[in-house]
Amino acid sequence: MSVSDGRRAVQLSINRDAQEMIDLARAEGIETVWDRLDAQQPQCGFCALGVSCRNCAMGPCRVDPFGEGPTKGVCGAGADVIVARNLGRGIAAGASAHSDHGRDILEVFASTARGETTGYRIADEGKLRRLAAELGVDGDQRPAGDVAADVADVLFDDFGSRKDGVSFAGRAPAARRARWQELGITPRGIDRENVEMLHRTHMGVDNDHVSLLLHALRTGLSDGWGGSMIATELSDVLFGTPSPVLSEVNLGVLRHDQVNVALHGHNPVLSDVIVAAAEDPELVDLARSYGASGINLVGLCCTGNELLMRRGVPMAGNHLMQELAIVTGALEAMVVDYQCIMPSVTDVAACYHTKIISTSDKARFPGATHLPFDPRRGAEIGREIIRAAVEAYPDRNPDRVHIPVAPVRWMGGFSVEAILGALGGSPEPLVSAIASGAIRGAVAVVGCNNPKLPQDYAHVELTRQLIEHDVLVVVTGCAAVANGKAGQMLPESASMAGTGLRGVCEALGIPPVLHMGSCVDNSRVLVLAGALADFLGVDIDQLPLAGAAPEWYSEKAVSIGAYVVASGVTTVLGVQPPIFGSPRVVDLLAGGLDGVVGARFAVEPDPSRAAALIRRHIEEKRRALGLPFEDPDSIAVTAPAAPVG
Repeated sequence: MSVSDGRRAVQLSINRDAQEMIDLARAEGIETVWDRLDAQQPQCGFCALGVSCRNCAMGPCRVDPFGEGPTKGVCGAGADVIVARNLGRGIAAGASAHSDHGRDILEVFASTARGETTGYRIADEGKLRRLAAELGVDGDQRPAGDVAADVADVLFDDFGSRKDGVSFAGRAPAARRARWQELGITPRGIDRENVEMLHRTHMGVDNDHVSLLLHALRTGLSDGWGGSMIATELSDVLFGTPSPVLSEVNLGVLRHDQVNVALHGHNPVLSDVIVAAAEDPELVDLARSYGASGINLVGLCCTGNELLMRRGVPMAGNHLMQELAIVTGALEAMVVDYQCIMPSVTDVAACYHTKIISTSDKARFPGATHLPFDPRRGAEIGREIIRAAVEAYPDRNPDRVHIPVAPVRWMGGFSVEAILGALGGSPEPLVSAIASGAIRGAVAVVGCNNPKLPQDYAHVELTRQLIEHDVLVVVTGCAAVANGKAGQMLPESASMAGTGLRGVCEALGIPPVLHMGSCVDNSRVLVLAGALADFLGVDIDQLPLAGAAPEWYSEKAVSIGAYVVASGVTTVLGVQPPIFGSPRVVDLLAGGLDGVVGARFAVEPDPSRAAALIRRHIEEKRRALGLPFEDPDSIAVTAPAAPVG
């Protein structure tokens, strides 16, 4: 189909920068993610229901959940087993992505401890020594490098099969750990759980959908309390623990008169040294010799979030903006590592002067310039990348540059340490605010964008309705970028909140929506929830908390949902997962899990209805704790702020 066909730009995104770039791309005949989605219609109904299977060469098979066609695959597996297998494999893939990210950070951390890297150092020695004490490593009166090397050895063991539980699982409340033990889902080793999930889903192994799904939860837990938490904690030690920082967001952060470099993906290891390289006087002088006034770094997706949190680097956009950033014609280079990077970026870049520079041997992009990352040469590689971007500047066509909007201010940097610091070092003020009803509860709104939905609308509208009803919102990943573009993430944004939440935010000087970091930093949400539960002497599932992924798309999001629910936090999804071909699987995930792990999934694509569902859930938890509560049955669906499209 022609790229000029399909839905109008105002139906695809609520953001003017995206709308203008979509129209410009179509006018120039450049295909984007929305055009490719339209070309795929109608998508396979069997796949959407989760009842197609290609796990062996006797297939591929598909079964009819309505009983009018085959009800079993060639091996005899019915809809329950096929759906559970597929979901389990998706969780294993997502957990593997996050955990391999954690392993990469750990390897650089260990090399830095041994003095084998350039451009890296221990940035937060205090956190290093606190981690050492937690992990049973002697951190007193010893050089930081020696302590770091011993911490690395302990955490490397978390990836294998030599332990009964991953190290950071000890941060969960005792009642939660006892429940995991009783259910047999304590995460033992990060790689072990992923491998076992793949083994169980091989033909002829685990053919009980309940057993498969319980291990899927265990696999997710190995991500949240294992690989992701390792990535977060060691990134803080290497690059600094985030604290509140002001910056800017949307495509307006690109500069007409500067060399623009977008850092895209999920791993901060190389991007952090690129920040230093962009300040190298020799390279800045080179940029000026070509007529640019300087070098401008911007972020995309979670690499951008990592740099925002620690360096205040402005953010150009979230997942669905990566092609559109190139369409501005103002981008000299897009530096990519891995995860959530569309293969199409090289096709779009070929229409402009933009260089795509790939940096991970795990993630090759035909048409890109490949400069593989090596921590032993980190600083040198960072300068090489910036030099390549600067040398592309003379090839820019000024007539094709279109930066559509002015940037919006926002605030990030709310690590657990920063949140507790704002509270005076203890969860007590937050607990008191919740107990009094000034804050009704808290919700983590997380996840990606999905082109099936109007970009950012569900994130922004759900958040708007929650904060208006005094529910504190914490955000990560692409969701955070959506809220930032909507102006919901500044201290003065407290005016958007209800009376109670507004008063708390104004007293502390914080926004009603707190940016906690990248996708792997959802582990910070677990740590904060565990701290609140421990302070009150309860389990996480008793707290007035919820999670939401309104526009999720990736297998990583499925893993996140699994570990959040298995940790005791009910989670609402805005995009239907491929499970509805099995009513038994749906019943277990959407109801039965409540009696098993104290939390469940719900699916609600309408953000107004999702907000009402979450608020009812929070008030039920308040009632159970003996706190002042609003009758959940009285909570009605609130009209959205404005129609879309």
